[in-house]
Amino acid sequence: MTAKIINYYAGGNTARGFHSLFESNLQGLDKLFILKGGPGTGKSSLMKQIGQDWLRNGYNIEFLHCSSDNESIDGVIIPSLKVGIVDGTAPHVIEPKAPGAIEEYVNLGEAWDSAKLAAHKTEIIELSSRITESFQKAYSVFHDALLIHDEWEKIYIENMDFQKANQLTVDLIDELFGKMYVNKAAEVRHRFLGAATPKGPVDFIQNLTEDISYRYFIKGRPGSGKSTLLKKLAAVAEDRGFDVEVYHCGFDPNSLDMVIVRELDFAIFDSTAPHEYFPAREGDEIIDMYSRVITSGTDEIYEDALKDIAGRYANKMKEATAYLAKAKNLHDQLEGIYVSAMDFSKIDTIKSQIHDAILSLEPVKQTQN
Repeated sequence: MTAKIINYYAGGNTARGFHSLFESNLQGLDKLFILKGGPGTGKSSLMKQIGQDWLRNGYNIEFLHCSSDNESIDGVIIPSLKVGIVDGTAPHVIEPKAPGAIEEYVNLGEAWDSAKLAAHKTEIIELSSRITESFQKAYSVFHDALLIHDEWEKIYIENMDFQKANQLTVDLIDELFGKMYVNKAAEVRHRFLGAATPKGPVDFIQNLTEDISYRYFIKGRPGSGKSTLLKKLAAVAEDRGFDVEVYHCGFDPNSLDMVIVRELDFAIFDSTAPHEYFPAREGDEIIDMYSRVITSGTDEIYEDALKDIAGRYANKMKEATAYLAKAKNLHDQLEGIYVSAMDFSKIDTIKSQIHDAILSLEPVKQTQN
């Protein structure tokens, strides 16, 4: 069987600031390499190259993408070897569980010329400050957008038939789980299926569900109960012992966008903008929350108010994205300074050392692949 790559985010630029779900995805690893070093020191390239190397060796790979740079990753995991490599620089705070035994710090700063960087000290400090300011402005505007989104939700919540919503949930639980239980503790992974990025919203729904036979596309409006439904399904999966992937909303991490239970071969997700998809293969099914639980005619009755809210929300999201793009531009300038001071032949040596360290684990783990 051909080895595959799974793509997702473990950190996001949200309406509640930078939100990390790294810990959930690094649990259970026997070895974790934590990369330290400034921007432009080759962390993402190193992780991509090692990931591709092990993909060619026949191992499935997980790429943890960077929400602040569309071309970069924040980590790579080789699940069957229980090995991971992550960017351990801010804002990614990785708390070691067993330093030295599991986690190993790798200092890419060994490859830079400190004298060259010192000559740019003032510029580095200024750019770093402006990058932080741009992110803070983005988070503030995203929060403004969240308050507008709350107005949007309020209209539909006030026009929801909660009895019907509860019955829909009961019916889905029966359809998806029946009377099945597994006599083990569930493994729960919390992730983001997408993120707000400098290039706008990005998602990996198609990649994450490509091997899933039964996909449920939840349609509806803000406040029509999509996230609540997903939370209840995730809780049932965990309670019954099934491993579950819980995908949080990249805009509001307190909400959910998708639940995948691979042991039961199903995925159910919020299929509305900005990650709107439609059935395209056998096993795809739409669940229309609006028609099933919202009072008929709500869209028409509140048409003017909804149009105003949607317009204000879209403007705030565009404004916040512009701040992310500004932060990315400033970060590129900062990277340029570090790149000019790097000896990348030393980075290649470090990459080889990490590769060899992983290789030493392979004979012990290869039967798990």
